[in-house]
Amino acid sequence: MKITNTENQYGIVAILLHWGMAIILIGMVALGLYMTALPVSLLKLKLYGWHKEFGVLVLILVMLRIVWRIANITPSLTSLPWWESLAARSVHWAFYGFMLALPITGWLMTSAAGLAPSFFGLFVLPNLIAPNESHRLLFAEIHQWLAYGLIATFCAHVGAALKHEFIDKDEIMRRML
Repeated sequence: MKITNTENQYGIVAILLHWGMAIILIGMVALGLYMTALPVSLLKLKLYGWHKEFGVLVLILVMLRIVWRIANITPSLTSLPWWESLAARSVHWAFYGFMLALPITGWLMTSAAGLAPSFFGLFVLPNLIAPNESHRLLFAEIHQWLAYGLIATFCAHVGAALKHEFIDKDEIMRRML
C-alpha cells in the first residue's frame, strides 16, 4: 500500500487518519453524552478532563489531516452520478467543519469557565476568552448542537458507505479499507 493517495485509492496515512479519528470522535460523542447525564461527582470531573484532552488531540489531528488533504490528491469520484459526488464532497467538508468547530467551541467553553485545557499533562492551552458564565452556557449549547450535527453527518456517511458496499457493490468503500 502506498503512503500517499492515488487517483483510485487512499494512501495509508489518509486511511489511518480516517479510522483513527473516526474511533476517537465516536468515543468523544459517547463520552460527551454519558458524562453530561451524570450527577456532579469526581467521576464526572475526571471524564470532563479526559474529554477535553482528547478534544485537543482531535484539534491537532484535524489540522494534520487538513494539511495532508491539501498536499495529496483526493481519489476520483467520476464513477458516481453528479449528485452522489456532490453529496460525498459535501459530507466530507461538513466533517472537517465539525472536526474543527467542536474542539474550538469546547476550548471556548472551557476558557469561559476559567479553566485552561491540558493536553495529557504535556502542555496547557491558553484561555481564548475571559471567564464569563453566559458565554460558557452559549458555547456549551453550540458545542452540543455541533455534536448532534456530527452524529447526523456520521450516520449519512456510514449509510452511504454501506449503500455502496451492499447495494451498488462498487469499490467506493474499499478504497478506505
